[in-house]
This record gives sequence, structure tokens and C-alpha cells, in this order.
Amino acid sequence: MRRWLAVLAAVLAVVTVTVWLATGASRGFTKTSVAVEKTDEITGLTYREYERRLVAGVEVLGLGLGLSAALFGVSRFCRPRN
Repeated sequence: MRRWLAVLAAVLAVVTVTVWLATGASRGFTKTSVAVEKTDEITGLTYREYERRLVAGVEVLGLGLGLSAALFGVSRFCRPRN
């Protein structure tokens, strides 16, 4: 049980960091829409359009790594098998 909890904690940490990096690694809060600058073909003016896209923020990273640390801490209190 002790080893499985430690492995689960490591997998959770790796998955959390991977998801955070893959979705944009935002150092702010999670965003559900992102501004994209586009140029009008006729006038040449630039304007912003908002695209629905998830960008995971630091709270996702903190929660995932916190749960991982808690699992690892619990694994240290389990008795090893003899």
C-alpha cells in the first residue's frame, strides 16, 4: 500500500504538470476564453476576437501538486509490509 500511494502521488504530479503545460501554462488564474488578434482584410485594422479555450492556471497546478504531496505524506505513515 505504501509503495502504491507513493507511485500514485508521483503519477498525479506528472499528469498535473503535463496538463498545465499543455494547456498554456498560465501563471494567472484559469481562463475559459482567450483573446486572439485578427486583421480585417479590407481596412487592415486589427481587432480582438475571443476564442473559447481552456488555459489552466496556477490554482490547477497548486491543487494537483498539493494533492500529490498529501498522498505522498499519507504513504509515509502507512506501515510497510513484512
